[in-house]
Amino acid sequence: MTAETTRIVLGGCEVDLVERAEALAEIDLRAGAADGPPLAVVSVNLDHVHHFGSGARWHGALDAGSSTGLRWLNLIDGAPLASQAARITGASWPRLAGSDLAGAILDQAEHSGVSVGFLGGATETHNLLRAKLIAERPALLVSGYWDPSRADLEDLGRSDGLARDVAAASTDILIVGLGKPRQELWIAENGITSGARVLLAFGAVVDFLADRVERSPEWIAGAGFEWAWRLSREPRRLAHRYLVDGPPAYLSVRRNSAPASAASASLLEPHCLAPQPDVASNERFVTDDRRVDVAVAIVTYNSAEHLGDLLTSLRAECHDLSIRVVIADNGSTDSTLQIIGEQPDLLTVETGGNVGYAQGINCAMTRVGECTAVLVLNPDLTIDRGAVRTMLDRLAATGAGVVVPRIMDAEGSVYPSLRREPTIVNALGDALFGSRFKNRPDFSSEIDVDAESYRHPHLIDWATGAALLIDRRVAGAVGAWDSRFFLYSEETDFFRRVRVKGFSIWFEPSAVVHHAQGGSGTSNELATLMAVNRVRYVRKHHGSWYAAAFRAVVIFHEAVRSWKPDHRARLRVVLHQRFWIALPQGSRLPAGTPGSPIGSVVIPAHNEAGVIGRTLRPLASAARSGRLEVIVICNGCSDDTAAIAADFDGVRVLETSVASKSAALNLGDEAATAWPRLYLDADIDITPGTIAAVFAELDDVTLLAARPRFLYDTSGASPLVRAYYRARSRMPAMAASLWGAGAYAVDRSGHDRIGVFPPLIADDLFMDTSFSAHEKSVVSSQPVKVRTPRSVGTLVLVLTRQRRGNSESGADSTTALTVLNLLATIRGPISFFDAITYAALTTVGRRSARKPASTAAIWERDESSR
Repeated sequence: MTAETTRIVLGGCEVDLVERAEALAEIDLRAGAADGPPLAVVSVNLDHVHHFGSGARWHGALDAGSSTGLRWLNLIDGAPLASQAARITGASWPRLAGSDLAGAILDQAEHSGVSVGFLGGATETHNLLRAKLIAERPALLVSGYWDPSRADLEDLGRSDGLARDVAAASTDILIVGLGKPRQELWIAENGITSGARVLLAFGAVVDFLADRVERSPEWIAGAGFEWAWRLSREPRRLAHRYLVDGPPAYLSVRRNSAPASAASASLLEPHCLAPQPDVASNERFVTDDRRVDVAVAIVTYNSAEHLGDLLTSLRAECHDLSIRVVIADNGSTDSTLQIIGEQPDLLTVETGGNVGYAQGINCAMTRVGECTAVLVLNPDLTIDRGAVRTMLDRLAATGAGVVVPRIMDAEGSVYPSLRREPTIVNALGDALFGSRFKNRPDFSSEIDVDAESYRHPHLIDWATGAALLIDRRVAGAVGAWDSRFFLYSEETDFFRRVRVKGFSIWFEPSAVVHHAQGGSGTSNELATLMAVNRVRYVRKHHGSWYAAAFRAVVIFHEAVRSWKPDHRARLRVVLHQRFWIALPQGSRLPAGTPGSPIGSVVIPAHNEAGVIGRTLRPLASAARSGRLEVIVICNGCSDDTAAIAADFDGVRVLETSVASKSAALNLGDEAATAWPRLYLDADIDITPGTIAAVFAELDDVTLLAARPRFLYDTSGASPLVRAYYRARSRMPAMAASLWGAGAYAVDRSGHDRIGVFPPLIADDLFMDTSFSAHEKSVVSSQPVKVRTPRSVGTLVLVLTRQRRGNSESGADSTTALTVLNLLATIRGPISFFDAITYAALTTVGRRSARKPASTAAIWERDESSR
């Protein structure tokens, strides 16, 4: 193929405009050449456009083959493509089908004395062909016949061994008849290894040469109806190709064709890798300001179990590349920070709380410095030796914006990490079929489960965010990751914005990482967040009608599986958007000076060993940095509450033998130094962001007290308990009072109002009645989670205690108001049942509270939810 050869684009595929004689001459020249790149010859027809054209799975995959040293000669094969080429150029171009050229190529090979091998086709076909060639072309040098099974081709080791067998046979011309797209992909991947000077992707040519398949008459082929002839001879094998795949490919040829090819053009100039640092041979990371090849961004959250293995595997990559490692820690409370601290060549960013994966990446990006590319990694990965270099090479060879590796799971199997852009259609397919029918059409699933997709490099829409190499210039052009996606869909959004900016995304199977899966934690709550974030993503990028339809499909997905409790819980959340705010989201304190607290958190604790760690964990980073003063007052504890709390750096633990909540609150007040001040029950989950929102609310000089919103967590509770709390959550008083959340705060003026806490059971009711309506506020923040009793018996104990606390405070009876509020919650049969349940259980609790202390059941807290 001469340098002057014209190349155009047909259906998104590059095509060389050459005459028959020119093509044969180029093949003959390359077959006898002692050096220079091998020539791969492809017949471009509608089936080729279906597999390799615009929007096709393998679009661009043969360009990847070019980066390995192959030269491609793409010949027009098919009347629709010849007609489109004539429209574009104003000249006629011949159809050069492999079946038309094969005879002439064999004649040239026989004359030149070069050897020919045949790869693909059945053994019986090879036997027929062998006999025919001996009879008709006795001087032709045949290097061998290879008939690999599909399993041979799908196994990387066996496929490579096949190519080496071809090379060992000294094959000059290899006719590869594996069918599209397998034959082209095999050539792209193994062409160099095979040693062949010319590789011909000629499909059914072996069957034609062996006379197993009859060629169409010339007048039919000349009229453009060869496809109909072949379909009539092999309807079962070819019906889908011609009748299903063919029409869209034809439309693509008409719509996606151009006079000149820009397919291989990149928006990016090639990179020059940075000089290796002196410490590379010692497997050390770069910590100074010099430019490096790769900056690695890792977001950790309680990742001690896996982080060490990842860092060890990354250090091996320092022999080939200069690497800087930046770790953004999301408030780990295990030994993650200790592991990081023991390795002085790591750069660390403390995010100030569990801000989520996207914001963690953004924090890490502030420290990556000058680099060729940024490698984002989950902490529960390990990297195969050479994987980073392989991805970097692919980035440079293709001009891609992002490259992702092949991920192996803990069992050593390929993890299906490749994804298609979410649509209503593929979401509906996943809702209907789940992981069944893996061979269903691509459009019916978001997940690419085809094993062949994980064998060859190619363009993709997006992939799971466990590992991705981003060109540093692309990262800057695309901007920050969207932190509104706390976890899940943040990578979908980032990859989409990469594509919108015009950059490509490549899958590189030769780069392998191993994923422990779940190193960041999994739960039904996170699975629910995944479902909701899919809806949020579509809302961000599509119109309201499309987003509403997509949400309906997500609801349908959960509804058809709602016989399972976890899917039933997800369905409830996806259906009712008011629950979305309670899902995990980024939460941290506002930036400020370390050691300068924005306020105090006072936590009274009586035998709370089972829950105190859960309560303190989200606050640990802020306590450790001194941005939040956290005090735990262990009152009358006989368990390990104090020891567990003391394990959190920055948390101050006080102990008293007096088992009294009010006494503990007063003791905490004496020790606290900062304002405002939040009083928090030891079994309440609250985030730093919620605390910051409550404290910010108290900046209003007219407000003296505030509490966060709260939601009842009734998971695992009996039906009657759930009914009680459904009714309670609908009552207007729940949105206006300071009691109920297990958390309330006051500023200094508010505290002056109440003075010391009196010896009362209902401290939150005392707080509520101390302030008028305009002096207190319920803050619209991420709600705290209040875990309810699980059984009716424990609920009655809690109600008895609450009633005693109300009586003890001397508050006026609210029975009439409660009845009115309860009646207002009734909207139908379910809410009526809930109201009746609420009234009945409340009555039981009140009667129990009236009994003399000597005979009444002694009140105690709910242990069933701990």
